[in-house]
Amino acid sequence: MAQPEVTDIDLTGWAEQLSTALEKGMAAQLATQDPDGYPDIAYKGSVGVFDKDHLFWWERSLGEQAREVQANPRVVVNFRNSETRVQLRFYGTAEIYKDGPKRDEIMSKTVQRELDQDPERKGFGVLVRVDRVRQGRAVVQQRKDAN
Repeated sequence: MAQPEVTDIDLTGWAEQLSTALEKGMAAQLATQDPDGYPDIAYKGSVGVFDKDHLFWWERSLGEQAREVQANPRVVVNFRNSETRVQLRFYGTAEIYKDGPKRDEIMSKTVQRELDQDPERKGFGVLVRVDRVRQGRAVVQQRKDAN
């Protein structure tokens, strides 16, 4: 089987799949690393495409993964659409927005079901600048200026 062509980053083609994933029971998973180097993984129901370069999520759990992202912002977001059988892994660097206009913009893009779980809006927004996307075994997108 021929490998697909590797293109520059443009996440917009997956926006619809990610924005409807939670309602279909297909929440994305976030992989981080704890201070001792052990991997950690958790479901994030609000993962979506922010723009062609970034994924986002609303961090409402404020648990260990929030602390892990602050200590080491390199993350992987894993998503599998069980209807289309598309498996995607997004590798990138997260940035946290605890206040300000970027936080508000992330919140405005977050699915209501996730915001309903944070009625006091104690959570915050996170953007992930994606540098590489794997679909199954193949790298399908990679930032040209990624190290």
